[in-house]
Amino acid sequence: MLDTTYREGDAKSEAFGTNAMLQDAPVEKIPDGPTIPSVAYQMVKDECYAQTQPRLNLATFVTTYMDEYATKLMNEAININYIDETEYPRVAVMCQKCINIMANLWNSPETNKWKAGALAIGSSEACMLGGIAAWLRWRERRIKAGKPYDKPNFVISAGYQVVWEKFATLWQIEMRQVPLSLEHPTLDIEKAISMCDENTICVVPIQGVTWTGLNDDVEALDKALDEFNAKTGNEVCIHVDAASGGFILPFLFPDVKWDFRLKWVLSISTSGHKFGLVYPGLGWVIWKDKKYLPGDMSFTVDYLGAEVTQVGLNYSRPAAQILGQYYQFIRLGFEGYKAVQQNSLDIARYLHATLSAMPEFQPYSPDVPNPIVTWLMKPDFQKTANWTLYDLQDKLQMHGWMVPAYAMPANIQDMVVMRVLCKQGFSRDMCDQLINDIKSAVKELNTLEYPTPTRIAMEKNIPITPRGFNHTGAPKKK
Repeated sequence: MLDTTYREGDAKSEAFGTNAMLQDAPVEKIPDGPTIPSVAYQMVKDECYAQTQPRLNLATFVTTYMDEYATKLMNEAININYIDETEYPRVAVMCQKCINIMANLWNSPETNKWKAGALAIGSSEACMLGGIAAWLRWRERRIKAGKPYDKPNFVISAGYQVVWEKFATLWQIEMRQVPLSLEHPTLDIEKAISMCDENTICVVPIQGVTWTGLNDDVEALDKALDEFNAKTGNEVCIHVDAASGGFILPFLFPDVKWDFRLKWVLSISTSGHKFGLVYPGLGWVIWKDKKYLPGDMSFTVDYLGAEVTQVGLNYSRPAAQILGQYYQFIRLGFEGYKAVQQNSLDIARYLHATLSAMPEFQPYSPDVPNPIVTWLMKPDFQKTANWTLYDLQDKLQMHGWMVPAYAMPANIQDMVVMRVLCKQGFSRDMCDQLINDIKSAVKELNTLEYPTPTRIAMEKNIPITPRGFNHTGAPKKK
């Protein structure tokens, strides 16, 4: 007689021969009883099976490849909570070492042994912390001067990442947007200065704009702000959102002045989990000097066994990413980072040149300052084509690629572009595979006799919501 206990599940069971595989996965209620580990593992694994493979996700900015030693090291630290500094003091020291390394990469003038900075879950939290510090400094100056402090604002280009909209909403700070245009594809310095006044807490230039991959001219902004502050008596500072560029510029363009070498740059934020080459869950913010980090941002508790002081919006947080960042600094060194980033940039420029040579496309910009390639349909071709870039996105997704198509921000919202992130793990050979799939898809789309639904919608000015977007792709705006 057949032993039916195998179907109930035990150590000898074949996962796909158990009764659990005949049941729906739980949606609303926790199951009545336990499931053996091998079956539970397979059920969860299968839930993810139909997704894009991470290294083919060219929409996301986050790291999708680390070597086996980095992965092993991070897995071994998966149960460590960074906030428990008294239990894991070496992790806390390691974190501060990372802050020192990045501060010096960004030419910090601070002479203290431990530079002023903070760990964050990602660049979004890091941006928040930089913005809050600027706001608190501004508020303190206004209070001392006996002036109202109820109408703060900050200035940023319309190419901002959605965290700045959250910052403005949650802290009730007016966000003054400088429109992007074909004439000014990055921050229009003159327009930005015209939006500043005595209530401006900071101007936020971006290094590696999410929408385009371009860099705002921080040096020109610093010079213009210096003149503005001297003329008005204000102290409008700069927080640099360097989510991507913070790990590109120091290695590939060290002579470009965008960092603490500039007078009014008082804080910089970045993503360790983007071009910092660490798996998701890591951001950093550095201040020019400890005096620019308001004391009100530090909170101390003693219920973990000793006094623990931290700067951050989140409390408990993983320590594994800190180990991963420190490992990468040791493993790669300056020259290793430079080599990886240069390869990524070279591949991006190769893709940029190849797409620019196709009769259907043109680049958003002739420059490729970061390993980010953005392109659009040639206007003359778009007039007669029966398809859009949204259709190309769908075709590429059939081959496993996630390459987003999206409309640009307000003022140039009629422009639809595509974007590819050329990160570590995206080789020249993979790039050629992508190019071949693009060319094959375009060839097929060019044979269409009738317009696609997205083409009809575009002609009728109906908004198009691309499928498959998430917060790591193009940011959605109201």
